[in-house]
Amino acid sequence: MMWWIVPRILAAVAWIAGLTAAGAALGHMWAWDWQGGLVGCVLASGVWVARDSWRGVRLDRWLNLTPDAHTPLESGLWGHVGVRVERLLRQREADTRREQARLSHFLQAIEASPNGVLLLDEHEQIEWCSVVAADHLGLDAQRDLRQRITNLVRVPAFVKALHEAPDDADPVVSLPRPRGQGTVLVTLRRFGEGQRLLLTQDITERERNEAMRRDFVANVSHEIRTPLTVLAGFIETMATLPLTEAERKRVLVLMDQQSRRMQALVGDLLALARLEGSPRPPLDQWVSLDKIGQAIEAEARGLSAGRHRFSFDWGHGIRLAGSESELQSAVANLVNNAVRYTPGQGGLITVRCELRSEGGVAIEVRDSGPGIAPEHIHRLTERFYRVDGSRSRETGGTGLGLSIVKHVVQRHGGELQIRSEVGQGACFSLLLPALRCRCVVPVSAPTPAPLEADQEADGR
Repeated sequence: MMWWIVPRILAAVAWIAGLTAAGAALGHMWAWDWQGGLVGCVLASGVWVARDSWRGVRLDRWLNLTPDAHTPLESGLWGHVGVRVERLLRQREADTRREQARLSHFLQAIEASPNGVLLLDEHEQIEWCSVVAADHLGLDAQRDLRQRITNLVRVPAFVKALHEAPDDADPVVSLPRPRGQGTVLVTLRRFGEGQRLLLTQDITERERNEAMRRDFVANVSHEIRTPLTVLAGFIETMATLPLTEAERKRVLVLMDQQSRRMQALVGDLLALARLEGSPRPPLDQWVSLDKIGQAIEAEARGLSAGRHRFSFDWGHGIRLAGSESELQSAVANLVNNAVRYTPGQGGLITVRCELRSEGGVAIEVRDSGPGIAPEHIHRLTERFYRVDGSRSRETGGTGLGLSIVKHVVQRHGGELQIRSEVGQGACFSLLLPALRCRCVVPVSAPTPAPLEADQEADGR
């Protein structure tokens, strides 16, 4: 598309012809016709070349100094070139901005990932590092750029995988996090010309869950195997040995104890599975705390058999929203634990419920038992965790009670707090949020008749 050549040639010819004619006319006046025409032609060509060169110089200066401004020429050949160049520059700038925006968006997506990404060049120097990868490996995402990775991560297994892994392999290395905060899995992948891509993933929680699963399976197996072994031994004894009536009754009593122990264990396991797999309790089903407390009192006194002193205060007209069976199970577990682990003949167990100043209800179970050492408190709600395993089995516990309590209170939006000192007893508190609590009558008001209280509760 060379359409601009014809006008340019015509303009040049017209310019030169005009000046040549003018020169010839002047020469005729001075009697040197052909010399005047030649002088006019030379002058015309020189002026044309100078003008064209000056326009080219202006365009070159614009390209070198101020390409972000508009082209200084808009007509002629150089103007046409300037407009075309400016259009190309603006298009390239727009493409560059779009690519930079896409790159920024891509890097933001990488930074939002819970996994880390780190790029190494062919000399094992860090080209780019995400914040997550820097945190996983103990690096500084900006300061450590262009540093050799082996100078910063000196774990022998990592260095060996980086240097000795085959070209077609993607080694995976497990590294301890800085300051012993957990474990990081690092995958090394090759790309480009000798470059490496490092992908980091924090597997601390996964390892913890796997350890808990292994411990859970081992504990369940042990807890069930013990009573099964006892039952199998008694069955063999009754089948092979002649027993007196008294011996047979004693064996049956022991077998019944072991079967009840297995039933309790299976029941608690099923309760935990049900709690973990079912939706949260509803907010529109209200149960009286007094009603729950009556059943818990009867169970606790039966378990104590008169060996303990009790003090129960279930508040005044407090109602809770949620599952009655779950709430009763949680509080009963705390009270029964207090009975089991508090020495009898004078041991005191106090249950107190009150409205909290910031909203909600606190159900507090306090005992006068031997107390719990601080290093055990944060692990008490783990499944099958026991401070004293032999003593727990003697009292008939399964090691799952506090796990059930924790799940129940969390499902109701609350929390379990444990306070204890060795020799000073223990205090377990269920803290339930305000949206799951209400009081039928103001605490300061006189206690109404039961019928009036029920009518007021139904009317709200």
